[in-house]
Amino acid sequence: MTKPTKQSYPFEFKRALVERVLAGEDAQALAAEAGLSSPELVKTWVRKYRLEGADALRAKPKGRPKKPDGPPPPEVSELERLRRENERLRAEVAYLGKLRALRAQERR
Repeated sequence: MTKPTKQSYPFEFKRALVERVLAGEDAQALAAEAGLSSPELVKTWVRKYRLEGADALRAKPKGRPKKPDGPPPPEVSELERLRRENERLRAEVAYLGKLRALRAQERR
């Protein structure tokens, strides 16, 4: 037994059904006529249409949204860049000094 795949419907199809429901036709009869699995689908489309307008019926892009191309990072002055590099190098020297002391202690 295979699972049914999720059916997607074009925007124009959804909009046409929603407009017919809003004109007074029965959602259950329209769902049967269109071959939909459930009249709840039509009711959901009508609810979205009423809340957000016709664009709510359009297919949403899949996947994670792209990162915005925000403002570039601020330029760092050369003095600030050199201070950061100096700080990083001091930390590296301190780390290596501790590592050397630990290895010397292990040899004893």
